[in-house]
Amino acid sequence: MIVTMINKTRSTYWKKYYSRLEELANRTLSVLKLNDEMSISVILVKSKKIHEVNLMYRQIDRPTDVISFAICDSEDEYDLVSDVKELGDVFLNVDAVIEQAQAYGHSEEREFCFLFIHGLLHCLGYDHMNAKDEKKMFNLQHKILDPVVPR
Repeated sequence: MIVTMINKTRSTYWKKYYSRLEELANRTLSVLKLNDEMSISVILVKSKKIHEVNLMYRQIDRPTDVISFAICDSEDEYDLVSDVKELGDVFLNVDAVIEQAQAYGHSEEREFCFLFIHGLLHCLGYDHMNAKDEKKMFNLQHKILDPVVPR
């Protein structure tokens, strides 16, 4: 999978995790048994920017940790002009990464990667709107992430 990184934070601190995201993206495809060539964009932002995005697109007036924008809601909607399926965009709040890593007692790397996997799964059509779907999605997140970035 092609992972395009767009860093809007003006900090190079997060660059050390970029290659980890591509590894996790490819692991996700393997776990889900997906063979198509895909790409996703990851936009690193701070709390203020993700707050604006959350308000504009979800009408929720507060920052969040990650927001995903899938290009298509179903496989039928793809009209490919190339062999690569563009999945969408994942906005990742680096301020939340730091805060949540401390709150959950694990590394910033794990939180960074966890939020990426969460957003990627949303772009692949997974959700957690009910208990059954939440359990499925969260189990997948751990199955993908735990062998690569342990708790």
